[in-house]
Amino acid sequence: MAAELVRGQNHALSEHQVRITVSAGTPVLALATLGDEQGAVTGQDGIAHPGARALPGVEAPDGSASSHRFAVDLDAVASEVHRVGVLLSLPPGGPARFGAVAASHIAVAAADGTELAEYTLTGLDAETAVVALELYRRQGAWKVRAVGQGYADGLAALFADHGLAAPVAAELAARVHASVAAPVASDPVPVAPDPVPVSGVPYPGTPGPAPAQTPPPADATTGDTTINYAHPRRRTTTQPPEPAPQAAPQQQPGEFPVPVAGDASGWSMEERLYNQVWGMFEDLARAVAAYRSAVDFADSRLDRELDEALSDPRHRIGGSGNAARDTARARRDELVAQAQAVLDRDLTQLVAESEVVEPALPAAYARWDNPVWHAGRSAGLPDEPPLALRLGDLHLPERPALRIPMLVRVPLERGLWIDNGRTGSEAAMAMDTDKLRRAAMDMAVAYAVRLLAVHPADRFSVHVIDAAGAGSASLAPLVRAGVLAGPPAAGAAGVTETLAKLTRRVDLVQMALRAGAPEDLPPDVDTAEQLLIVHDFPHGFDDRAVTQLRYLADEGAAVGVHLLMVADRDEASAYGPLLDPLWRSLMRLSPVPDDHLADPWVHHQWTFEPNLPPQGSRVIEEVLERVAAARWSSR
Repeated sequence: MAAELVRGQNHALSEHQVRITVSAGTPVLALATLGDEQGAVTGQDGIAHPGARALPGVEAPDGSASSHRFAVDLDAVASEVHRVGVLLSLPPGGPARFGAVAASHIAVAAADGTELAEYTLTGLDAETAVVALELYRRQGAWKVRAVGQGYADGLAALFADHGLAAPVAAELAARVHASVAAPVASDPVPVAPDPVPVSGVPYPGTPGPAPAQTPPPADATTGDTTINYAHPRRRTTTQPPEPAPQAAPQQQPGEFPVPVAGDASGWSMEERLYNQVWGMFEDLARAVAAYRSAVDFADSRLDRELDEALSDPRHRIGGSGNAARDTARARRDELVAQAQAVLDRDLTQLVAESEVVEPALPAAYARWDNPVWHAGRSAGLPDEPPLALRLGDLHLPERPALRIPMLVRVPLERGLWIDNGRTGSEAAMAMDTDKLRRAAMDMAVAYAVRLLAVHPADRFSVHVIDAAGAGSASLAPLVRAGVLAGPPAAGAAGVTETLAKLTRRVDLVQMALRAGAPEDLPPDVDTAEQLLIVHDFPHGFDDRAVTQLRYLADEGAAVGVHLLMVADRDEASAYGPLLDPLWRSLMRLSPVPDDHLADPWVHHQWTFEPNLPPQGSRVIEEVLERVAAARWSSR
């Protein structure tokens, strides 16, 4: 029985030679793309269309028709191809939009005709071109994914979204349309009955991290010191990437691939692991979205069938009504069981991948209990800053034990706010106020230690504002190690002095960069990345200090000054809406598990859980000793 896919759902392919069948309510064009891991094509030669039909492993149908059949040989596509897209487009002179015709149906079958998966493209309206589905490679195995991403601006917009420059995309779209003769109707392939409807979940497109090829901004130098507020390894060069990890043995069709750490694109193992973690996050989001959509459909069909049974007079006599209800419930249970089996399969694979990836993560991505943090004092600090930083773990209720690292790019593109208020979540309300505040400050210190440990010795500075001194217990390890830029600022005078120093730095660096003369920076300006930890805001802040803090939040990140707030928003309520832009500009985190984060694709509520050192561990002190020793030796 073929898997009935909903939008965003994937299904493993047991065969590598497959046949694609398209049945549309009107004549359409069928095209195919060969893309990389992000779905981008290398150029016009990566798109098979009626004017240039043949590509390695696939041949697009000729002309427009209401049904198409064509073969795809996944073993014949090039090794750098990771996505084979199947596209549909309305030809010139046909209907003005897909919403005006019956929904198209697309099926994937083995070479012997055995149906593997099918998808009905419902929910389209003004679109004239659509990515129907894609066959994609992950860890040596091929899967099919229902996409259903439509484009109201037609093929030109679709091609541009797949990496072609706008003029090239427009020219190719015009050439495709010009190569098509008058539409010819043909007998449609019967559509499978009772397809699963689209759930309304938006297709995530090509989410995840920016491609490794994103060009970095030009560096500004001051003598021998480089001010570089973009990561130095985000590059576009002809330099070849580091060798990829040894691939797992090729799996037979239908078998689970053996997970391999670093099995993703990237210039270095660090970047490949970052992209692999993003891939795991995406796979978990889609797998759970498909499961929830299938359960919702099963429940809605049960309700409909129960209503029909109750409204049918024939079921009011004898036991036929009970039999109809039992049959409807059995069908619902069968659908849910099928969805659960698919979810369990996907989650089992993700758990296996997590067990391989987690131990291989570098220090910036690793949990505090990872052996990489126990390398000893002689290990020293890295020569380059990291690509990203781990803030904690994310999980969903369908499998709470499956934790996905929450990684953010470094340098931080927005400030962080650790909410130590009790009204933020039920877990916070159930916690003692003093313990919650201590946990929030311990979390901030752990972030500061992690950032210090994964940057070169002279490339990261930490400032602290603790106006009331309430965070002294948590700050003690940083103070004892002597790794702060200065003693924690206390009182209103300390707040004023620290903010004035950092706002001056932001002003000077901005002016130097705008003038193209960074070498003219005064010698007392520290060009290293700066982190400002603010505890118990707004204690000790006057109106001028609040304005300076907002300025740092808005302008600081672009020139290397980053904000980490540990605060209760309710305590600053006296400022009213004045501070709303400040809170919105920061990424809110919680010192206790909280489901306040949502992904941008299917909008799951993810539970965030901070990653703190194990109880009784001395890992913070040991890491700070290593940082202090490296800083001393670099002087």
